[in-house]
Order: sequence, then C-alpha cells, then structure tokens
Amino acid sequence: MRPLDVDEPTAVGPYRLLGRLGSGGMGRVYLGRSAGGRTVAVKIVHPHFALDEEFRARFRREVDAARRVGAAWTAPVLDADPEARVPWVATAYAAGPSLTAAVADGGPLPVHSVRALGAGLGEALAAVHELGLVHRDVKPSNVLLTLDGPLLIDFGIARAVGGTSRTESGEGTASLTSTGVSVGSPGYMSPEQILGKGVTGAADVFSLGAVLAFAATGTPPFPGDSSAALLYKVVHEEPRLDALDGDLRDLVAACLAKDPAARPAPGEVARRLAPEGAARLVSGGWLPGALVERVSRSAVQLLNLEAADASAPGPVSGPVGFSSPSVGAPDANGGAADPGVFGPAPVMPTPTAANVPGPRDGDRPPSPAPGKLSVSVAATSTREGEGRRGRRISCTVALAVAGAMAAVTVGSVFVLDLLPGGGSDDNADDGGRNPSATAPSEPGSDGGGRPVPGRYLGTWEGQAVAVEGNLPLGTFRLTVREAAVGARLGTLRHTDLFGGTCDDVLTLKEVTGKQVVASAVGAEGNRDVCNQARHTVLLTPVGDDLRYESDSEDSGRPKARLSKVG
Repeated sequence: MRPLDVDEPTAVGPYRLLGRLGSGGMGRVYLGRSAGGRTVAVKIVHPHFALDEEFRARFRREVDAARRVGAAWTAPVLDADPEARVPWVATAYAAGPSLTAAVADGGPLPVHSVRALGAGLGEALAAVHELGLVHRDVKPSNVLLTLDGPLLIDFGIARAVGGTSRTESGEGTASLTSTGVSVGSPGYMSPEQILGKGVTGAADVFSLGAVLAFAATGTPPFPGDSSAALLYKVVHEEPRLDALDGDLRDLVAACLAKDPAARPAPGEVARRLAPEGAARLVSGGWLPGALVERVSRSAVQLLNLEAADASAPGPVSGPVGFSSPSVGAPDANGGAADPGVFGPAPVMPTPTAANVPGPRDGDRPPSPAPGKLSVSVAATSTREGEGRRGRRISCTVALAVAGAMAAVTVGSVFVLDLLPGGGSDDNADDGGRNPSATAPSEPGSDGGGRPVPGRYLGTWEGQAVAVEGNLPLGTFRLTVREAAVGARLGTLRHTDLFGGTCDDVLTLKEVTGKQVVASAVGAEGNRDVCNQARHTVLLTPVGDDLRYESDSEDSGRPKARLSKVG
C-alpha cells in the first residue's frame, strides 16, 4: 500500500482513506475505514468516465448486479454511489496476497492448495452465473489467497447477460466497457472474447482453467512475450500443460477447450476438485506454511494500522488533514450518520505551493482553482504485488480475426503482423526502463511568445480510438502549455488497455482561428513497441472538450475527445 499523494482524496462517502492499494484502467483502489472500524477497499472511477452518462447508467446497473453476488469465495459489495460527481464502490477488504504475488514470491502452489483454489473459484463462478452475470476477467491478480479460502474480486467489467446495452457482438448486455472492446487479460481471455464473439459463462471457465494451470506450474498455459503473441496463441494453439498430470491435467485441459460448449460448467469443476465442497478442503488448512505466515503478517500489520488510526489525533496516512465523513450527518445525539444515505463526491485537498509536487511529465499543468474537484490519474500502472515496477506487458492490442490476424497497436505504437515470423519481436520486458519514463525536454522548449489561446491550456484526458473508430485504444492524457511556434507545446501520454504507456512530445507548428496544429514524435525512453515516427496532430475545441486527431497511419490515425481534468 502506498501513502496518499497530496492530490488524492482523504475521504469517500463514509470512508476515511488510509492509502492507495493500486490503480488500473477503470480507476484507483484505496484502503478505507468506516466510522465503525470496518476496513474496505474503495474503487474510485477515473474522472473522464464520470462525464459519460452512458457509463454512469452501466455503472449503476452493474453495481446493482454486483450487490446480488453474496456467494462465498467473493468479496461482497458493501456500498456505492453511482450518482456522485466521481462514482465509487466499496467492497470488503481481505488481508492476503494475490495469486500473482504468491506465486512470484513462493513458486507454484502444492496440489492440495490448487484443488481448494479451483473448488472455491468454481463455486463462486457458479453463483455468479446463476445471477445472470459473467465475470470476464478471472486472472491471478483478481484472486486473493486468505486463510479462510480464495476470494474472487473485481467485478468491474462484469457483464450482465440479457441487458440492453450495445456490445462488440451486437448482443444486448450491460457492460462497464466501451462498445467494441474485447476486455480481459492476455493469456487468460477466452478465444471467443478475443474474437469479439458472444461471451457466456464458459469464458469464465476458460479463464479459470488458465488460472489453475498458473497456480500449479508457476507459468501461464499460453506463454508469450507480447500481448499480440499471447492472444494469437490462445486462439490458435494448444495450452502447455506438460507440468500437470492426472485428473488435474484432464480437468484443466477441458476448461481450456477452444469450443465453449465443450467446457465443463463451473459447478462441475468444483465437484470434480472437491466432491464434499470447497469448505471441507479449506477448513483443514489449505495454504502452505510460508503463505500462512505471510498472510498472518499482513493481518498483524492491518491490526497495527487500526490501532494507530484509532489513537492518532490526526491522519496517519497521506499528507493532508482528514475531512469529515461525507455521508449524511450525525444525529442530534451525536450518533453515526445513516449508512444508507449516500454522500457527495470524494473530498479532495486543495493544492498549495508548499505541498504540490513537481511535474511528472516534464510539463507543469495549471493547479486546480480552490474548491475545484480534481482527481489525479496516475500514468504508471502497476500490478498488485509488484510494488512500483511497471507492468511487464506490451502496449500491443491485438485484433484476432479468423482468417488473417493482424494487430493494430494502440496510441503511438507500430502495426504488427500476428502471423508467425511477421512483425517485430515485441518483448514485454522493457529492458529495465520504466514504461512511464517522462518525456525529455527539447531544444526550444522554453521559447517565448504566447500564440496558444488559453482555451487549449491545461491537462486533458479521454478515451481514444483508431481505424475509423473500430479499435479502442485506451486513455489519452494530453498536457498543453504556453509555447511559441517551433517550441515544445506539451506531451501526450497514452495508456493502453493493458496498462502499457507511450509518450509523445508535441511541438507547436501553427495556430489558426479554429485549431492548433502540432508535430508529434515519440519521446526518448519509450519502449521499442512505441512508434517514434513524426506525425501531425490537430487540436480542435468541441464545446468544453478538445478533439485530438493524428495523421499517423502506423497507429491507425487515432482520435480522441478529451475533457479537461486540470
């Protein structure tokens, strides 16, 4: 857990925030505590999603659906406010590492642990599917290992089967994801997810099989060093299960069948692994000794945090003072507020000259005006259990097509050929470079003059698409500052759907009455997959927003409608 930065909220609804647990494509996750002392995980969505009314409607429906998931082996939704200026949702917090972190630190789990893991997750998915939901993102980082058993978390992209929203397959469903996005994690997505076909509960079973293979062997069943290669292998190649044997191998192979109809139901998976139920396996002690010790230490640390929180006169996490809980108000007798009343948006600190950190991207966006809501969106995306290290995954987003498969990479990334031997060797390891390395300054970046109207200045953020709107790219974050022609105008950071980043440096070319024209080039320090070629960018005001358009053919001529966030 990381301490709160100066630009992060200190309270959300009735929950005081103690630190940041992580961040992802949908938002940030914080460790929170209620007035009654309950510890929770609070997810706050990114600001640009909050501006999308269609997103709010989907978020509202899926929060309602997730509330119904009260089965064992899941982290229940405790509270949410889809109507807040920045929507949020709170779930129960459990001390314990993710499966990703546990395997990274201690290696594969013993067979007994794998059987208990699979039985618990199978029972959880069976309960989820009975409610008409599909999780769609079952992966090692979304599985927590606690002393009381495994927990399936993060229903943020769960799909409510039979809803009314548009999807990539044209079927009616409710989803937090953008229309046309095949959402999931490379190597754990089912073939039908990758190909954009209708997704059913069988997709979760495929992901479950991949998770069990990872837990038992320490490696995913579809290894690869780029997202493009991973997606290709899932669709076209058989999984590597050589390290498995016996009935466990047979079951995992059945789960990983290419044909959804050939996969077992999650309830059948659970019964084959634990005929007497997952609880029986867990009750006898299901984790190896080293993991039990680690989980116990986490629990002790949490208790120490609670003790410090209860005795401290001020905040124990974060550099700003604690704001009052923002749900309801105490009653006349000083009692707690009604927990059923939702409050306003997250309480944000007002930056001051003393506590505002230096710019992270080489450009200094204007500080928010006093009282203005501002939520920082971190450019660096890290996996749980990996500390500050950047994601070890390519920026590449693949489009798997039944005939010829080609990948149009996101943002400023090259178009790659997915067929064997084609394209470049996109290595997920960035060679030690931080994928969020800041863009360097260029000669002339401090040029004088102010030809750029104030309308364009600031930090802008939004979702981008390419290939005539058919390929979602992820998030564009653009910073524009005052500059003379020929001087550095700002930077664009693109965070793709898998968390990889590429930076562009923009140089001012021309200012017209209707738009700003700039040239852009990949920043030094970008990974090899990023497109470093120079291209032209048009910035055009559209209402209160800013339209971004690039003529980069290699990147699919990306476009984005950006909203001001700073």
